[in-house]
Amino acid sequence: MSALPAERHRRIRTFLPGRSAASLQDAQANAPPLLDLASNDYLGLARHPALARAATACLNEEGLGAGSSRLVCGSRPIHEALERALARWLGRERVLLFPSGFQANLAAVTALADRHSLVLADRLIHHSLLVGVQASGARLQRFRHNDLTDLERRLVAARQADPGQRLLVLSESLFSMEGTSPAVEALARLCERHGALLLLDEAHALGVLGQGGRGLAWGLPAVTLVSGTFGKAFGGGGAFLASDALVGDWLLQRSGGFRFTTALAPPLAAGALAALELMESREASGQAAGPALLERARRWRDGLEAAGWPRPAGHGPILALVVGGDQEALDLQARLEGAGLLIVAIRPPTVPEGQARLRLVLREDLPPGSLHHLLKALGSPPAP
Repeated sequence: MSALPAERHRRIRTFLPGRSAASLQDAQANAPPLLDLASNDYLGLARHPALARAATACLNEEGLGAGSSRLVCGSRPIHEALERALARWLGRERVLLFPSGFQANLAAVTALADRHSLVLADRLIHHSLLVGVQASGARLQRFRHNDLTDLERRLVAARQADPGQRLLVLSESLFSMEGTSPAVEALARLCERHGALLLLDEAHALGVLGQGGRGLAWGLPAVTLVSGTFGKAFGGGGAFLASDALVGDWLLQRSGGFRFTTALAPPLAAGALAALELMESREASGQAAGPALLERARRWRDGLEAAGWPRPAGHGPILALVVGGDQEALDLQARLEGAGLLIVAIRPPTVPEGQARLRLVLREDLPPGSLHHLLKALGSPPAP
């Protein structure tokens, strides 16, 4: 094991809501407030009173943990209620809950692929999906990011080489470090045409993209399996997989990632159900959060571009401001934190070499003037 260079070394920092703290001692010393432009709490629900009430009531009634796996004695009414509500909301027949998105993605890939399969994955998919491919024993090919022409070329070649081979395509509906999205409807049609299964990770899209925040797989039955989390727009923790009845039962019967883990903590399930109910009520009243957040994202992209910075790719609430070198990104992070802005530098191997960046995340509850604050703190971009 070789030592990492200083600019590539990671460390854990502890934060209080709205404040920075390198340690508990700093937290108790009233560290200065920071504007959060780093977390994935897109709808500002993590501290919403309705979620807190639901989780607290469930905690008082059922306790903190489930105590065992769902197939032993860990299944609670709140788990079933959340699964039914999610299935209805997403237009899917079956939903299964998981303690984390990483675990759900591992379970999804290993359920759909084995050592006889070929997996075709977007070059920038999440690490959890790659670990799932490795665990499945399947052969892996990477296609260019959001490039359906490259994917189709590979699908055609795979079908010609082995007409009966199981093919699995992996992509995301909103890439967490790029802010970009594929043409999901065209992607689903392409997979259907070539008889390939499609696993779509909607972790960062749910609550924001698609009709009523249902994600980009909404209404597309050719998407075999949808992976989602409660740790982003839902404001809590945990995850789920959504599918038709056949795939859902296959997961239940064969997925070790589901069968051999303690069930999602009931208070987290209660909080997720409360978040879903909020999203549905807001959609019914014509106040869904997604369109307004996407409009804010457009204004921020326009503002950064007008200030001379490269326009961040994509259209969603994740804005990647590519800087280049690791140390340059860290220096800019420190400068912005000194100006009261929490924006984290993302470095390789999370992103490709030479593409270290600041990852800006927009939330519904950002105060007025946040964009002006950012542009003033950023100043002019460095000369190329």
